[in-house]
Amino acid sequence: MAILLFSLRNVPDDEADAIRALLSENDIDFFETAAGNWGISAPGIWLKDPARHEYAKALLEEFQISWTKAQKEKFRQLVEKGEINTVFNRLKQNPIQVIVYIAIALFILYVSIKPYVNFGG
Repeated sequence: MAILLFSLRNVPDDEADAIRALLSENDIDFFETAAGNWGISAPGIWLKDPARHEYAKALLEEFQISWTKAQKEKFRQLVEKGEINTVFNRLKQNPIQVIVYIAIALFILYVSIKPYVNFGG
């Protein structure tokens, strides 16, 4: 009987590809299930051989530790370069667009709560 090794829900494609490559390099037979047409099924990587579960799990744990460190380092480098998209960076790049979006959000908030709150009248 197959065993779920790794859920692919909300996993970036590059990470899923790296996991597939890791399993293939270590001769671990697996198959995948997709989320389906409506995205309600369980996407995941399943092991065909339950006897290799502990080995595959240990490989995956090592992979996750190194992947996490690499992603944190990548993020840190982007922060140092100033390439992370923050509200303040967007405000500097497109001040009119940010102001328009904030105005639209405030208008929607006003329209949403106006029937329940009496503003000064």
